[in-house]
Amino acid sequence: MVSEHQILNARILIVDDQKLDVLVLEKILKSAGYHQILFVSDSRQATAAYQHYHPDIILLDLNMPYRDGFAVMEELKNIEKESYLPILVLNGESAQEKRLRALQSGAKDFLSKPYEGVEVLTRIHNILEVRMLHNQIRDQNRILETKILEHTKELRDTRLDIIHRLARTAEYRDNETGIHIMRMSRYCACLGAAAGMSEPQCELLLHASPLHDIGKIGIPDDILLKPGKLDAAEFEIMKTHTTLGAELLSGSSFALMKMAAIIALTHHEKWDGTGYPKGLRGVNIPLVGRIAGICDVFDALTSRRPYKEPWPVQKAVDHIQKDSGMHFDPRLVEYFLKVIPEIKNIRTYHNEEVSI
Repeated sequence: MVSEHQILNARILIVDDQKLDVLVLEKILKSAGYHQILFVSDSRQATAAYQHYHPDIILLDLNMPYRDGFAVMEELKNIEKESYLPILVLNGESAQEKRLRALQSGAKDFLSKPYEGVEVLTRIHNILEVRMLHNQIRDQNRILETKILEHTKELRDTRLDIIHRLARTAEYRDNETGIHIMRMSRYCACLGAAAGMSEPQCELLLHASPLHDIGKIGIPDDILLKPGKLDAAEFEIMKTHTTLGAELLSGSSFALMKMAAIIALTHHEKWDGTGYPKGLRGVNIPLVGRIAGICDVFDALTSRRPYKEPWPVQKAVDHIQKDSGMHFDPRLVEYFLKVIPEIKNIRTYHNEEVSI
């Protein structure tokens, strides 16, 4: 609702070159309790006055030198493209054609000269009430939109936090600190962008790839934590972390979880078909699986493990180049080589020792 106090505190802009007419309007308005009134006699100053004064209503004469009221309305429409333009046209003529043109140009009502007090106050009051109600609804919508955005961001951040914590449970079981998944996921997003993935897809990849080893939750400790090399039987069990992970992540309707399931299942497939669990070959391996495969191997090679020291970055890069066309997608290897400077920056950011 709009109170009478709000109405009487409205800012009124009068644009008219006839000072006598303006004095009549001012007298009527002030006698009713309006006190914020600005007068502009030169129509060329109307737009600037509107932008500076931010009036709640404009009383606009149509017949003025330099720029008539129609030209002023066109300028104001460009300023208030998505708002209620509160224009009350002052017109000494009653020609139907001119009234219609004024309405088409943005006028909301008319005041005919000579002015009659009750009519002036009633028409101004009506326009002000609509204008203020419009502004109230607009402001409420903005507040609601802000709250929805904040709530949506909170839900998104909560969901991502849960995903990352879930991913870290598998890493901790594997004697990891959790930094591996942070680095590896950023490598994936970096390589995905170099390979031509869209920004939204890279964002999904950033948050889906940390779940690549979630299936390790189901691997027995004596195999998962074995310090030495696995025998053939143990390795067969270890390989099931891909299918276990995909099964854990399957069935979701969210794009992020769908991508995570694909990565979990396929990040150990190899370009030449000798990988697992399905022995997929070439482009039959999903792109996100191929990307995660390179990034996972690179980070594993350049990280310290209980059974090995970290490789220098260049040695790891040489290894990936050597396995191009066998383990890794040759095109992705080319892209990976191009983003090595970014990869090094990611490692430095996460306070990891970079050996070059």
